[in-house]
Amino acid sequence: MSIPTISVTFVQDGTPITVQSCVGMTLLETARSHHIPLEGACEGSLACSTCHVIVDPKWYPKLSETSVDEEDMLDLAFGLTNTSRLGCQIVLSLELDGLVVTIPGQTRHLVSMNNKDSVD
Repeated sequence: MSIPTISVTFVQDGTPITVQSCVGMTLLETARSHHIPLEGACEGSLACSTCHVIVDPKWYPKLSETSVDEEDMLDLAFGLTNTSRLGCQIVLSLELDGLVVTIPGQTRHLVSMNNKDSVD
């Protein structure tokens, strides 16, 4: 029996990139498996905010609640919005088929996504 897949769209610099991912993977794992530049400096251990994404408002209510630990890490994220989440904490499910997230242009304590400017 095969694992079901869903589509996820990452928007970077205004350009959408739609990929297929297996249900049960995190958004961070999905980005990495498709060479999409979502940092995840702590390797998904919820110890940084570098996998910060902005979830399309129509999809945000379909996500699980944020934990206190995730909220604490999000407080450190550059460009925080009302629909910000950490990619390592979004576990993909069939209900998220078609999910759209935007990758912010910069992350805290690292360089910009295009590796030009430090934000420290």
